[in-house]
Amino acid sequence: MSNMTLFSNGASVPAYLKEVADDVTDTLAGNNNQYKRISIKGGVWRMVVNGKEISKNEDRSMNFIVVAASPTNTRTFYAKSYVEGEALRPTCSSIDGTKPDANIEEPQAATCAACPQNIAGSGANNSRACRFSRRLAVMLENDMREEADVYQLVVPAQSLFGSGESGKLPLIAYAQFLKANNVRISGVVTEARFDTNSPTPKLTFRAVRPLTEEEYYFTKEKGKSTDALNAINLDPTTLDKGAAPTPAPAPVARPQPKVVEAPVVEPEVVEEPKKREAPAKKVETPTNLESLLEEWED
Repeated sequence: MSNMTLFSNGASVPAYLKEVADDVTDTLAGNNNQYKRISIKGGVWRMVVNGKEISKNEDRSMNFIVVAASPTNTRTFYAKSYVEGEALRPTCSSIDGTKPDANIEEPQAATCAACPQNIAGSGANNSRACRFSRRLAVMLENDMREEADVYQLVVPAQSLFGSGESGKLPLIAYAQFLKANNVRISGVVTEARFDTNSPTPKLTFRAVRPLTEEEYYFTKEKGKSTDALNAINLDPTTLDKGAAPTPAPAPVARPQPKVVEAPVVEPEVVEEPKKREAPAKKVETPTNLESLLEEWED
């Protein structure tokens, strides 16, 4: 049984083998912090763990559940061309699509809107050198174990925008279609399929089936996991290093000032002045509603 078969058909592995923890495998595998993503390089589904491709699936489509998504489209610019096998970090990137990330050493501009790499023609074939993408955290449909993995899937710009056609929608149009029908993207199994008419890897999306109630609440919790948060917040080169972001230091507790009780002062008793009663004013009560309205008019 090949790695590709294992990856493309998780059901081929008996459940009793997948659910049992194995200290021997963990010992041999070493680092337990394995960050996983699905690459679509070359129009092939590739499973990458800590930067190393461990299997691939040449099927035209893959079914998964979107459990989380980055809140905005990200931007990425590479000054150098890609070299096979090289883990190339972006020259400039923006997770919110408005300004360069704080850790970028060579920001191309103060804001993305004013960036020369964001102008048509700055890239090949009159494209923009700085590319849009969207980071998703996904789970495979055929892996619903408690220990199931969460993968990062980076959806490129040409798979994000456009109108598409029925059953073959780009990601944003697909999400809008689901919303218009009061369906959550996290509540359905989504099929992602390679567009065979595109010269470069391009995905289209469609809903396959609704999740069962048990599946929905299970995947909903997975969407809150550390792996899911890493998938939507970290760029692929960071994930490939197999290291999670350094957590922010806990706030230092400052010593509280000593509380000194103020001396108790007995309040001075002051006799309350007596209120004079005003003479009662005679008020004539109207005998009916009509006479009351006449008084208001006067």
